Amino acid sequence: MAFPANRLRRLRRSPALRGLVRETSLDPGDLVMPFFVRPGKGERKAISSMPGHFQYSTDELLKACEPVASAGIPAVILFGIPDRKDSKASGACAKDGIIQRALSALKDRYPDLVLIADLCFCEYTDHGHCGVVKDGQILNDPTLELLGKTAVSQAEAGADVIAPSGMMDGQVAAVRKALDSSSLEMTPILAYAAKYASAFYGPFREAAESPPRFGDRATYQMDPANLREALRETALDAEEGADAVMVKPALPYLDVIRAVRESLKLPVAAYSVSGEYALIKAAAARGWIDEKRLALETLTGIKRAGADFILTYHALEAARWLG
Repeated sequence: MAFPANRLRRLRRSPALRGLVRETSLDPGDLVMPFFVRPGKGERKAISSMPGHFQYSTDELLKACEPVASAGIPAVILFGIPDRKDSKASGACAKDGIIQRALSALKDRYPDLVLIADLCFCEYTDHGHCGVVKDGQILNDPTLELLGKTAVSQAEAGADVIAPSGMMDGQVAAVRKALDSSSLEMTPILAYAAKYASAFYGPFREAAESPPRFGDRATYQMDPANLREALRETALDAEEGADAVMVKPALPYLDVIRAVRESLKLPVAAYSVSGEYALIKAAAARGWIDEKRLALETLTGIKRAGADFILTYHALEAARWLG
């Protein structure tokens, strides 16, 4: 019926009414907290472009995870900064590597926390690219074998989920085969399936100390202009054995999240990346925006677009605000 019989404002009159008819809910259980791990002891190095975040040594990481677990956040994802880098990313699959030590320590201290291991090589290579390099080219197939070895090492160290993020063709199949061949067939894969070559990654490259030494990552990460390609990427990863797929970044790609959600039956994750976090923090520091309202509105929008869970640097603050 037309106005005045149909008045949509009736259900907006009070917080209780608005809550009763709210279509999208955001909960601490929807969030994943990223952490950066570095060598040493007692290390807690601030990341200048990401206020409130640090590179932690393993002992400090254990302390930092306590409020995360207490806030009801079910999972963390780890990125490692090794003490040495080389052209072959040797530190990535080492049994005593930085991530492997952190995973083992966290699993002992927080057995119920879901530990996601980012599987990529940009932090471990002296050239800063996500795969094997020869004559200035990032080689796809030689990288796959190294991905498999590293995935097994991470899972054996305590990773509950392996998250290959290098955007190499066939990476999910290679990781699935390696895990299954090592009696780790119950370890799920969260595929960075639609990872765009984005300018929003700038602060992360400081945090992970991983800028490429030459060129860029546009030959393997996706063109920001493409949506149909994202559907091809996610469908291929699903066929190769991914248990969940991810869209990264989140906020500029809400249409991609929605399209992937509608095209697949798998769980869909979205990564609200470092640049998204830094923009909100910078504006809040200048008093231009209300950080709490804007961060929660952003995360709700990502959830409304179709994400089942969200990796976000605002995870701990958001969980406290929601609590």
